[in-house]
Amino acid sequence: MGEPVILVLGAAGLIGEATALDLRRRGFPVVAAARRFTPAQRAAFGRDARIVGAVDLASDALARFVTETGCDLVVNCIGVLQDSARGGAQDVHAGFTARLLAALAAQPKPVLLVQLSVPGRPDDDRTTFSRTKREAERQIAHAPGPHAILRPGFVIGPAAYGGSALIRALAALPVSLPEALASRPFAATDIADIAETIAHLARRWAGGERDLRLALDVMEVAPSTVGGVIAAFRARFGGPRPRLTLPNWLLAAGSRAGDVAAWAGWSPPVRSTALAELSRGVEGDGSAWAGLMGRTPPDASAIVAGLPASVQERWFARLYLAKALAIGGLALFWIVSGLVALGPAFAPAAAILTAHGVPPGLAAVLTAATSLADIAIGLGIAWRRTCRAGLLAGLALTLGYLASATVLTPELWIDPLGALVKTGPAAILMLFALLILDDRG
Repeated sequence: MGEPVILVLGAAGLIGEATALDLRRRGFPVVAAARRFTPAQRAAFGRDARIVGAVDLASDALARFVTETGCDLVVNCIGVLQDSARGGAQDVHAGFTARLLAALAAQPKPVLLVQLSVPGRPDDDRTTFSRTKREAERQIAHAPGPHAILRPGFVIGPAAYGGSALIRALAALPVSLPEALASRPFAATDIADIAETIAHLARRWAGGERDLRLALDVMEVAPSTVGGVIAAFRARFGGPRPRLTLPNWLLAAGSRAGDVAAWAGWSPPVRSTALAELSRGVEGDGSAWAGLMGRTPPDASAIVAGLPASVQERWFARLYLAKALAIGGLALFWIVSGLVALGPAFAPAAAILTAHGVPPGLAAVLTAATSLADIAIGLGIAWRRTCRAGLLAGLALTLGYLASATVLTPELWIDPLGALVKTGPAAILMLFALLILDDRG
């Protein structure tokens, strides 16, 4: 009998991708399923990639998909931090789990469900994220089928996204978190330990165990703190010594800005849910899992010490928050410049055209059109799905402005305020934003 086939749902996410690739390296046949994959992920998974919006499928369609894969285990890594344009936590966690359980119950053979959940005490669940994750756990526990619920702590791996990217960014800044937040327990998990645990369960399943019903906290036994994990990253990457403490009001303002960005399709690491979960801390009892695996799990310092610390990691940490600043600043720049040109600067802008022989009516139309184009570009940059197109349009329009101004008003090149000279750095900033636009993979 060969190794069991493992279906990984959410294989484009940070944990899902790492887990699927790790299981493949261990010799397991893996089917990687996600709504979309990056080109790098498609190349990595090859024929094992399945593009499917699993959360959108009804139970019967989901059952057919699971049957078609021929899988023996289903690993559910699908999740959202909070409600946004990408979906609501209630349906993505609890609703989808209910449909998945129905789909597995309809399979012609037993299938082991491995659910990625969150640690912590149920009575301390403060957010929709943790409450819906816990609701999904209860559904699984009450279902008759075999299952294993894995609750990793703060997951650390070579790749970075979301919270792990934010911790790296904080480690690259000369700032520290408020003491109340920095002292919160923050149990860490090596991302490789998740795949190793699933591999262990898969071998037990292949050995004939069909009554698996487990719930394990996959994390270090003695939890670190938030500040301790940041300090470990700072030491590993050679970050600066903290000189300032971030005020609570700034963290709160940043989380509200993150909530707004999430509705525009972005996945900012600082949102109200993330701040609430950080304030809650990450803790659990990793002793049962350590006993199952027969070893003591590494602590946060040891996990971080095993990460690469070359120049690309340092660049990423320093640029991560600058990316949001660049994209937000560019969106605001284009929108405000368009509004100004439509309002108080409309007459002077149209006068420049009429002074060079353009009829007044046509000058007004051209001024209005370019102003509206500026606003459209700014809105395009602000929306995640259209950001790349918005940046490319901004570059094209900037070059068009430079070319037309060179023909119509060449004297602006020597303007004391540098009206045209300053346009070059704006174009460079748009190019910079394009180059760091990717989120993952």
